[in-house]
Amino acid sequence: MRRLLLLAVLALVVAGCDLADIPGDGPLRYRDEIFASTTKTTDVTYGSAVNQAGQTVTLKLDVYRPAGDSVTGRPVVIWVHGGSFRGGDKASPEIVDEATTFARKGYVTASINYRLSTNGCSSSGSTGECVTAINQAREDAQAAVRFFRRRAGTYGVDPTRIAIGGTSAGAITALNVGYQPDHPGASGNPGYSSAVGGALSLSGAVIFTGEVGPGDAPALLFHGTQDPLVPYPWAQDTVEAAQAEGLRAYLITWEGEGHVPYTAHRDEIIHLSTNFVYRTLDAGNAGH
Repeated sequence: MRRLLLLAVLALVVAGCDLADIPGDGPLRYRDEIFASTTKTTDVTYGSAVNQAGQTVTLKLDVYRPAGDSVTGRPVVIWVHGGSFRGGDKASPEIVDEATTFARKGYVTASINYRLSTNGCSSSGSTGECVTAINQAREDAQAAVRFFRRRAGTYGVDPTRIAIGGTSAGAITALNVGYQPDHPGASGNPGYSSAVGGALSLSGAVIFTGEVGPGDAPALLFHGTQDPLVPYPWAQDTVEAAQAEGLRAYLITWEGEGHVPYTAHRDEIIHLSTNFVYRTLDAGNAGH
């Protein structure tokens, strides 16, 4: 409990920068939902890679853009679904909601599929299969980051302003992308940076030790203390490791909540994620 209170105090102290409300009269692009609708382009190929069964997987993503928007140089937010690295899809409801909401604020967003394995990180799988699945998901998500840098002109985005977020396994993946830009894999779009300007995590954490280092991305984690799948102490350890390296990292704690309580905390998640992404990507100076 003492550790929990300490982290809560630290979050309040440092949140004055990245999580505080964004000032200014509305409507304000990248803070407010200034577009009534979005356009969705489905099943865009962003890469390919061989899975653990030896099959070549074509990697697909869905792109969400503000309908009727003529602005270029827009920031990008990539969203990654959960499913224990053995299931799930880019149409996961909370991911689609986040992608759509941020597109209405003026961002270009994407929801990605990535390589899955037969057992992933379920109780029936092996440790080796789980580790490989986690690393392959990271490599695929990094290829999606590089895709938007490669196709910046096509989608009217700023290649220097890319964030990534996810839920559960997708949150683990998003954090791994934020903390491992120098291990890009070979899932597509070589020759471009895999680094991101910020990582968002709902019920995720860094699983392997030694991944966090100086210069890595800022991160915002949301987590319930009674999460039975990704234990809350793992999220605490992630934030402490990041802060020990001098990184900006924030943990929003929900006492007594379990795994992925998105519906119950949707407004808080959207609000704080908006503030975090706006500041970490310096969206105020992006395309308008």
